[in-house]
Amino acid sequence: MKKLLAESKLSIFLCAVFALALIPADAFAQVTLPNINLGLKSYENPNEIVNTIKILIGLTVLTLAPAILILMTSFTRIIIVLSFVRQALGTQQMPPNQMLVGLALFLTLFIMSPFLNTINNEAVQPFLNNQIGQEEALTKAMAPLRKFMFNQTRESDLALFIKMSKSDKPKTRSDVASSVLIPAFVLSELKTAFQIGFIIYLPFLVIDMVAASVLMAMGMMMLPPVIISLPFKIMLFVFVDGWTLLVGSLVQSFG
Repeated sequence: MKKLLAESKLSIFLCAVFALALIPADAFAQVTLPNINLGLKSYENPNEIVNTIKILIGLTVLTLAPAILILMTSFTRIIIVLSFVRQALGTQQMPPNQMLVGLALFLTLFIMSPFLNTINNEAVQPFLNNQIGQEEALTKAMAPLRKFMFNQTRESDLALFIKMSKSDKPKTRSDVASSVLIPAFVLSELKTAFQIGFIIYLPFLVIDMVAASVLMAMGMMMLPPVIISLPFKIMLFVFVDGWTLLVGSLVQSFG
């Protein structure tokens, strides 16, 4: 066996050498390789250094984009509620995670579209056209997001984080720092999502209890109630057009 493997390897090597020998030399002459230089370069124009720093900052913002999407938009509430629906139905991995995340993403874009358009018109485009500076662009970009988060944040959650930050009591919304508003908004979204999930669970819990009671009355102790209740839960969810009701209620819950 070892001799056979050695002979096969030798034959493959000889075939490769023979194939390379058939390639004309002109073909190698036509190949151009990129020239890469690694080193430090001194700049006389300060604008070049500023542009380099802006690129680094932009790449850093792109790495934080998922966290910004989750923490400052409607994505948190939507994905938690969709996960509760799947668990209440008992379908395990149906719909799959990628489909739930994709649906939550597009619903988030639909809900946030008015705020995103405002950010584009008042912050992004003027900044790209050199009409406003970077700091002013960031301030104008945060204004629509802060308005959205204020509308969805409970006053009790906001007061909690203001108290823990040991800052002065704000007189207006503009006095509230974003570092205080964002965690208060996330906490409020978690509360709202779990409340909606509890309401979704109730009808499916009733079906599970009925199926378990019927099986116990029939003496079928070894048969899991989930096997019997699962088709009835799916049938109920389809008959009431559950996905339409769920998505419509989620969108309307943001006002």
